[in-house]
Amino acid sequence: MIGNWGRWGEQDQAGALNLVTPEVTRRAAGLVRSGRTLSLAQPLGPHTPSPGHRPGPVRFMNRDAGDYALGARAPGGFKFAEDTVQLPTHSGTHVDALSHAWSGEHLFNGHPESSTRTTRGAQRCGAEHLVPVVTRGVLVDMVATTGGPLPSRSPVEAADLERGIAEAGVTPEPGDAVLIRTGWWESHGTAADYFADEPGITAEAATWLAARDVALVGADNYAVERQTAEPGFPAHLVLLHRHGVPLIENLSLAALADTLAEAKRSTFLLLFAPLPLVGSTGSPVTPVAVL
Repeated sequence: MIGNWGRWGEQDQAGALNLVTPEVTRRAAGLVRSGRTLSLAQPLGPHTPSPGHRPGPVRFMNRDAGDYALGARAPGGFKFAEDTVQLPTHSGTHVDALSHAWSGEHLFNGHPESSTRTTRGAQRCGAEHLVPVVTRGVLVDMVATTGGPLPSRSPVEAADLERGIAEAGVTPEPGDAVLIRTGWWESHGTAADYFADEPGITAEAATWLAARDVALVGADNYAVERQTAEPGFPAHLVLLHRHGVPLIENLSLAALADTLAEAKRSTFLLLFAPLPLVGSTGSPVTPVAVL
C-alpha cells in the first residue's frame, strides 16, 4: 500500500481529513480560552501576488452607483451594488485539493489521472471533498527558533520540525494541523522573487509529518516546500499524493505567532472550511485560529 491509499476505503477522496474525528474536534475545543479569533489569510484582491503562469484576481462591477447616475431605477429609494470576481483557485491563501499533484498514472488513493482530463474539472479528489474540519493547530515558528525570517532556499528538515515542536512543549497527535512560519511572506510578500527560491519543508520533513498522522500542513509561502534547482515538488508528492494531506499555502502567520508568544502557548483551535468547488483542484480558504 502506498502511504494512506486504501486506509479509508477504495473510494475515499477526503484523505487525511478523515483523521479529524469528533473526538479530535472536542479535544481542540478545549483549547479555547479567550475566544479571540485571528484570520490566517492574506488579503485577496487585484493586488494579490500571482506567479507568472496564473492570472491575478479581477473584479467586474455588475451594479454600482454609476448605474443610478445614468438613470437606473431605485424603487422606494433602494439602491444596491454587486460584483463578479474571477480568480484562479490557487490564488492567495488557498488549499490544494488531492487532485492537484500526483506522479505516475494515479491520483491519491489510486484514482485515475484521467479523471482530471476533462473541461468539467477533476472528477475525483476535487475540492468538494475537502470536508470542513475543526482541529488542533500547532504552530512551528521557525522565525522565533532561528532569530529571523529564513533565507532563500533554506531547508526545514525533520530535525528542525522536531526541535521546534519539542521546544513548544507539544507532541504531534493524529488529526493535528501543523502550520510552519518561515517568515517568507513577511520578508518577500511584495518582492519579485516571492515565487522563487523560497525556504520550506523538505521531502524528509514531509515524511516526518505524514508519519505522525497530521491532517493538514500549511506554511507562509506559496508552495509549503523549499524551492531548489532540482525539478519537481517532492513534498507535494509525499503529502498530497501518497498520504492525502491537503496543503494550505500563502498563510499569514505573524500575528498568530505574536499572539501565541504573548500567551506562552503554541496550540490553538483551527477552523478550516474551504469552498466546496466541485471539480476544482484547489480552493481559496480563510483559516481561522481561535485562542
